[in-house]
Amino acid sequence: MNKATRLALIEKLVRENVIGSQEDLLKMMEGTGTKCTQATLSRDLRQLGISRGFDGRGGYRYLLSSGREQAAEAVPGSTAIAITGITWARGLLLISTPPGFASAVAIKIDRTGRYEIAGTVAGDDTILLIPRDNISNEAIEECLMTIFQTDIK
Repeated sequence: MNKATRLALIEKLVRENVIGSQEDLLKMMEGTGTKCTQATLSRDLRQLGISRGFDGRGGYRYLLSSGREQAAEAVPGSTAIAITGITWARGLLLISTPPGFASAVAIKIDRTGRYEIAGTVAGDDTILLIPRDNISNEAIEECLMTIFQTDIK
């Protein structure tokens, strides 16, 4: 399983389940046929911005940042059709969308709070994505695949 798919699975499991420990999360992942080490899981949780918080019953659970919860609903219709093309130019990424979708797609990208992405600027059907310094094109594409849980090319 590649990293983008593993990150999407972790995010899905945390969103849909009450998980109190990394051990519980590792067991859930193994139940889906995905194996990873505790160290890898710890790095993945940090990258996704998932933290532990109170569960309201005196215990702890893993929580997505509030921006990630809102981002899941930002793009109308199928996110698989939200990105129609990407073009790299001098370290910047131009993302094409159907007319009227760019703002919703950019909001979804920005609200995920991914470290690799400094920000976006949206028009009607085009988004300019600005990566942080020293972040590879492949890392940005992997982020987008994680955010949209689909191949973006």
